[in-house]
Amino acid sequence: MKKLLLAIIVIILAVPAYLFASGKIGLSSVSMILNVMTGSGIESPSLQTVKGRLQLPAGFSISLYASDVPNARFITMTQNRDLLITRPHMGEVLLIAADKSHSNRSGERTTLLANLNRPSGIVVHKGWLYIGESDAVGRVMFDESTGKIQGDYHRIITGLTDDGNHPYKNIGIGPDEKLYLAQGSTCNVCIETDTRRGAMSRFNLDGSDEQIVATGLRNTMDFAWAPWNGELFATDNGRDMLGDDYPPCEFNHIKQGQFYGWPYFNGNNRIDPDFNEAPAELASNPVAPAHEFKAHNAPLGMSFIDGASLPDEYNKMALVALHGSWNRSTPDGYEVVSLHWQDGKITRKDFLTGFEQDGDIIGRPVDVTQDSEGAIYISDDYAGAIYRVAYGEPQQVLQPVITGQTNTEQTAFELVQPEWLTEQNINALISQGEKLYETLGCLSCHQNAANNSKLNLMNLHQRLQYEDVIHKLTNPTAPMPTFPLGKSDKQALASFLMDRATRYEH
Repeated sequence: MKKLLLAIIVIILAVPAYLFASGKIGLSSVSMILNVMTGSGIESPSLQTVKGRLQLPAGFSISLYASDVPNARFITMTQNRDLLITRPHMGEVLLIAADKSHSNRSGERTTLLANLNRPSGIVVHKGWLYIGESDAVGRVMFDESTGKIQGDYHRIITGLTDDGNHPYKNIGIGPDEKLYLAQGSTCNVCIETDTRRGAMSRFNLDGSDEQIVATGLRNTMDFAWAPWNGELFATDNGRDMLGDDYPPCEFNHIKQGQFYGWPYFNGNNRIDPDFNEAPAELASNPVAPAHEFKAHNAPLGMSFIDGASLPDEYNKMALVALHGSWNRSTPDGYEVVSLHWQDGKITRKDFLTGFEQDGDIIGRPVDVTQDSEGAIYISDDYAGAIYRVAYGEPQQVLQPVITGQTNTEQTAFELVQPEWLTEQNINALISQGEKLYETLGCLSCHQNAANNSKLNLMNLHQRLQYEDVIHKLTNPTAPMPTFPLGKSDKQALASFLMDRATRYEH
C-alpha cells in the first residue's frame, strides 16, 4: 500500500513538472494542475485583497462569507439559508450554517457526511439530500429546518465507472421529477467503451429506470432548467491540446436524444483533427452550442438567478463560474460571467472579475447558488473561500482599483466585537485564553513566525474576525492539530489572541 501511494504521489508531481520543464505550460498552470489533481490551493484571501481585486457591476457588493474551506467545490442553499458544500478530495459534505444576526457572515460548520468517494454534485429535494459520488449516487433524509440528516445514507445508483480524466458526477432534479446525471469522459478525446460516459442520463428519484438523455458531451460539469420555460442548459468543457484558442468550451441547450458533437466535432460542428469523419448516423445531426466560451475557460457551475430584486437586465439570466485555464500560455478565465437571454439570443457579460491579474491568480470560481433573500454565493476551491454577492448594499460596493495604487478607505479592515464579548467577561476570557495558549503549546509553532503569513498571529486583528478564529480552531488545517475545545474555550482563545495582537501593534 505504501509503495502504491508513493507511486501515485510521484505521478501527480511528475506530470506538471514535465509539462513545465518542456515549456508546454507556464508556472501558473502547474498550480492549476495540482489544484485539479490533488485539491491543493492557497490561503484564503484577506478582506483587503477581496475589496482591492474583485470587481462587480455597479450596485453589487461582495464579502468574504467563509474562508479556510479548502477544496470547496459544488454548493447549494437550503430553505434555512444554510450552505451545503461538497469537498471531493476530502470525501465529505460540509454544512456552513447561516449567521442569523449578520446576513453577510457565516456561522458554525458541521460535517454532514464523510468517507464518500469524491463527492461532487449535490441536490436537496423534498426531504432528501442527494450526492453524486465518483462511482455512485446516494441519498439520505435531510431536515432543512434543522440542518441535520436523519437515518442512514444509501447509494441508489451504483456501478458507475470513475476511471480516467473526468470522474466527477454532477446531478440535478428536473421539473419532470426525474434525477439527471452527467458523467464526463475518461479521456481528452476518444471513443468511449462505456456509453454512459461523455453523456447525460435520467433516472427515477429512487435510482431506477436509467435512460440516456443526450450524448457527445465531453465533460458537462453542471446543468439547470430555465425557470421561464423549463428548458435544460448545461456547461461543457472543450478538449485540450489544440492550441491556446481552440476549441471553445460550450454552453449547450440539452434536448432528448440529441448528439452534441464530442469527440468528432468541436464548437460549431467543426470536425476534430483526430478523426477524419464521424459515423453517418452522428455526422448528420450534431447540435452546435447555444453559446461558446473561449477555449480553456473551463465553465463549471451554473445557476439561473432570480432577478426579482435586481435591475431589469437580470430578469432572464444565468451565472456561470469559469474555473480558468491550466494549459494555456497566458492564463484566461478565472471569473464569473452572466448569460442573458434577449431576443432569442444569449449574450455574455462580465460579472465577477479580478481573480487573475497579469498571471497572478488568487482564486478559481467553481459554483454559484442563491439564497431566499436574493444574495448570491460563489465557491472557490483554489483559495478555499465562499464569497457572498448582494445588490443594494452600498456600504460594501466595490469600485475598480487602478493597478499600482491603493485606497486605504476601500481596503480598511474593521474588526467587529462579537455579541458574546462584553465588558463584564472580557478580562476573564482573555485570562482563560492565555492559559489555554500556554497549555496547548501554541508557542512552539507560532512564536517564530514573523515572516509566515499563515502562522503569524501578530496581525490577526487586521485580517480575521473573532468568528473566523473560532472557525479555524473548529476546523484546523494541517499541520495544526484538532484540540478538544468547548465553545467557551474557543471564545477565550479568540479573545486572548485578538487582545494580544492589538497590544502588540501599539
